[in-house]
Amino acid sequence: MPAYKAPLRDIRFVMDDLLGFSEHYKQLDSVTEVDDEVQTAIIEEAAKFSENVISPLNAVGDQAGCVWSAEGVTTPPGYKQAYQQYCEGGWPALAMPESYGGQGLPESMNIVLTELISSSCPAWSGYPGLREGAIKTLLNHGSNELKERFLPNLVSGQWTGTMCLTESHCGSDLGQLKTKAIPVCGNEYRLTGTKIFISCGEHDMAENIVHIVLARLPDAPAGSAGISLFVVPKLLVNDDQSLGGKNNVSCGSIEHKMGIHGFVTCVMNFDGATGYLIGKPNKGLQAMFTFMNSARLTTALQGLVHAEVAYQGAVPYAQERLAMRSLSGAKNPDGPADPIIVHPDVRRMLLTIKSFAEGFRAFAYYVAQQLDLSEHAKTEASREQAKQLLALLTPVCKGFMTELGCEAAHHGVQIFGGHGYIREWGMEQNQRDSRISTLYEGTTGIQALDLIGRKVLGSKGALLTNFSNIIFEFCQSQQANQPMQEFTQPLHETTTQWLELATSIGQSAARDPEEIGAASVDFLMFSGYTILAYFWARMAQVSMDKLETGAEDRDLYFSKISTARFFFQRLLPRTATLKQTIQSGAASLMEITPEQF
Repeated sequence: MPAYKAPLRDIRFVMDDLLGFSEHYKQLDSVTEVDDEVQTAIIEEAAKFSENVISPLNAVGDQAGCVWSAEGVTTPPGYKQAYQQYCEGGWPALAMPESYGGQGLPESMNIVLTELISSSCPAWSGYPGLREGAIKTLLNHGSNELKERFLPNLVSGQWTGTMCLTESHCGSDLGQLKTKAIPVCGNEYRLTGTKIFISCGEHDMAENIVHIVLARLPDAPAGSAGISLFVVPKLLVNDDQSLGGKNNVSCGSIEHKMGIHGFVTCVMNFDGATGYLIGKPNKGLQAMFTFMNSARLTTALQGLVHAEVAYQGAVPYAQERLAMRSLSGAKNPDGPADPIIVHPDVRRMLLTIKSFAEGFRAFAYYVAQQLDLSEHAKTEASREQAKQLLALLTPVCKGFMTELGCEAAHHGVQIFGGHGYIREWGMEQNQRDSRISTLYEGTTGIQALDLIGRKVLGSKGALLTNFSNIIFEFCQSQQANQPMQEFTQPLHETTTQWLELATSIGQSAARDPEEIGAASVDFLMFSGYTILAYFWARMAQVSMDKLETGAEDRDLYFSKISTARFFFQRLLPRTATLKQTIQSGAASLMEITPEQF
């Protein structure tokens, strides 16, 4: 199992050289000031904690898993102790409001912590992660009374949170859910029903668990228009925030999964459990999207995580493993064979993983900046611009990055050959752990429908035009920069095709609505490659400028330019196939009847 090492230089490249975090923070209002010294201290301490405390739990959690009993769920050895250290270090409160005990730092600072923790042990990172969505849901939609009752202990990490959405007959079609909420008095209700696939629904790491639950009121209309949102604690909470008795919430069983064995997934039973309405009756699904959007970015980050883990495992192995001779002549003449890193196909896989990991970091950190701006920009125009960018980029970020994170994990196994398939190297665990990311918070197909249906066609192209103009402006700014033409010309062409494809899908859908679903996933992937090309072009331009000014770390900047070249020549051409499949339409998908399958 490879020991995780925080890629601090690559992180600082994105934060300082590419995205200018220091200047970004100056655009924010109502957040704690972050200077370079503070930023460096946070990142370095988070790296130490991730490497020394969390990373050793990765193999332990996979092997031990979680254990269910009628009394509750026991997490793997070391998990609870690490969580206590996490809370003692103040990490849960990093990007939380100061009014509830948080440190008030920007979300873009928190995403660095999330990357480091998640890369160290994806299973452990989920326990504190879901708490953040519960906090944001209560902040945005909860009454003052609910905020005062639940937020201080959620912010500190003393309590964790969950998101209880789906049921066995629902999947992503939440309009079918049956959990009932019966009014008692005031804002108090009794909830009855069973929820499945509940991450962190029961565990021994925190003293209380706060469930955010979707349910129906007795007079609710059918479908998604009749869903309300409730907060339901595991242990009842008194008005003074002290704990009361056990609520009527229990874990019926836990799932036995393909991966992330240390991360518990529960069947949760609500048997007349006490809960409190969040927001307005029958408006719960809209409020829940606050939680889901937060979780979608966290889940998107898993694509980066699994690519980074694959890269950190595969590079040393490829440098040391001796097999065959280079076709152009021996590169290790004193040894029995050459290191496999000299072989073009191994380099293809390594560079694919590298271009994904480093490109995803730029993409995800940029989206985190938009989260900052959407809430804390100093002008309404800046806040609105950021909200529009988030609307478009979030489903792409989640769907595209997780799909290619799985591909990166696959390449990690492949580079090791047979050794990648056995447990001791950690590559097979990385591949198993990666698979859930494409399913969490809506499958890739759900993200794709959201992108093309709601965001692109629903805005009549406005959201897509908004971001494509950013790309075109960048290309325009580099017109006189001849070395950049190998990147900006194909970027401009692909972005133009992106807009044309959106238009053609809209025109086809006017004739046949099935065209939207037929094109959706391919369009999401086309979008992802285009956006990643934009960030790789920017990284190449920044690196060229750094080399021209005589900056240190010349190997790093040369590597960025070479990786950008690889992405544009070997990976961006995948858009040609995606364009063709999009244009082929829905006919070949729909002509066969269900009975003929």
